[in-house]
Amino acid sequence: MNLIEVRTKEQNKKFLNLPIQLYKNVNAWIRPLDKDVEGVFDREENKNFEHGECIRWILEENGKVIGRIAAFINTKTANKDNDQPTGGMGFFECIDNQEAANLLLDACKNWLEEKGMEAMDGPINFGDRDKWWGLLTKGYDLEPIYQCNYHLPYYKKLIENYGFQIYFEHYTFIRNTFDPFHPRIKHKADLLNQDKDYFFEHLDKKRFDKHMKDIVTVYNKAWTNHEGVAKISKEDAQTIINQLKPIIDEKIIWLAYYKDEPVAFYINIPEVNQIIKYFNGKLGFVEKLKFLWHKWRRTNQKMQGLIFGVAPEHQGKGLDGALIMATAQMVQKDYRRYPILEINGIGDFNRKMILVVKQVGGEIGKVHSTYRYLFDREKPFERMKPIG
Repeated sequence: MNLIEVRTKEQNKKFLNLPIQLYKNVNAWIRPLDKDVEGVFDREENKNFEHGECIRWILEENGKVIGRIAAFINTKTANKDNDQPTGGMGFFECIDNQEAANLLLDACKNWLEEKGMEAMDGPINFGDRDKWWGLLTKGYDLEPIYQCNYHLPYYKKLIENYGFQIYFEHYTFIRNTFDPFHPRIKHKADLLNQDKDYFFEHLDKKRFDKHMKDIVTVYNKAWTNHEGVAKISKEDAQTIINQLKPIIDEKIIWLAYYKDEPVAFYINIPEVNQIIKYFNGKLGFVEKLKFLWHKWRRTNQKMQGLIFGVAPEHQGKGLDGALIMATAQMVQKDYRRYPILEINGIGDFNRKMILVVKQVGGEIGKVHSTYRYLFDREKPFERMKPIG
C-alpha cells in the first residue's frame, strides 16, 4: 500500500472520484458536488486557512485508489473548551480493510502530533459543523442532506477498531411538516405572545443584508459559548450568505425581535440534494439549467431545518415555541410548499434543543457520531459535557 499526499490535479481527481467506486451500488448515496468538496481545500474559498492548515492523502494499492483522508488544524477551536489541543480528520473513505484504514488514520495522527496536537476529532470538516461533520451510524437507507456525510456501515468498525470513541452525536429528526405540534409548543407561544414587545417576521430579500446581519448577531450570542464553535466574522458571514443566496426561500427563514433588537432566528432551506442528485457531481451550464427546471417544477418536497438560535438573555421565556409557531403559520397554512422537514445537526449535548425538537415532533432518522482519539492512550476519555 502506498500513501500519497495530494498535490497535483490528477491526485485531486483521484481523491474526488474514490467514493464513486465505493458507493456505486448504494441507492441512498448522493454524489456531492465536486466544487463543494474542492472548496474545503481551496485557500481562496475557505477562510479557515487564515487561522489553520490542512493536508490530504490518497492510499493506493497496485495502482488503484483504495482510501483517502484529510487532516486539519483550526487554531480558533483547537484549544477552545478542550483539555488538550485537538485537531481533526475528515473526508475519510476506505475499502473494508483495517490495515488500509489504520494507515490513513496514522497519517493524520502523526501529522497532527508534529503540529503540537494531542488529540483528533473525526470525521469532521475544516470549517463549520453544518457541513461534512460526523460519521453516519444510523440511517443508511436514507438519502443524505446537502453537504452532509453519508458512509458505509463498516466505517464504524474501522474507526472504532483504531481506538476512536464517541465524543458526541448529532441527530437528524424527520417529520411530516403538516403534523400537529405538541400542545406545550402552542402554550409557550401563547404566553410569550402576551408581551407585545416581541414580534416575528420572515426573511425579506428586499432587506436581505439587514436580516442576515441580524442572524449573525444572534448566532454569535447564542452559539459561541458551545464547545468547538467559533464566532462568525463579517467575512465568514458574507461567504455563507453568498453560498446560500441562490437556494434561499425567504418564507421559511424566520426571525424574532424584542423592541426592534434581533433575539432569535430559525433557518430552514430547501433541501437541494433532492435536485443535486441528478447532477453527478458537476455544476456546469447544463446542471444549472436542470436546477432552474426542478425549481420551477417544484419537484423538491423537502426542506431542511438548518439552525436555530436564541440569544441567552431571552432563553427560557418560551421564545423558541413562539418562533416555531410563527413559522408553522406559514409552512402549514399559508405556504404549504414542503411536506417533509428534516431538522439536522441536533447535538446530544444540547438538552434544551432536543426537548424543543421533540415537542416539534418527528423521529430520529439519522445519527452522525463525532469521534475523538486521544494520542495519550492512558489519559481518561470524557464525552462532550452537556449544556442546558
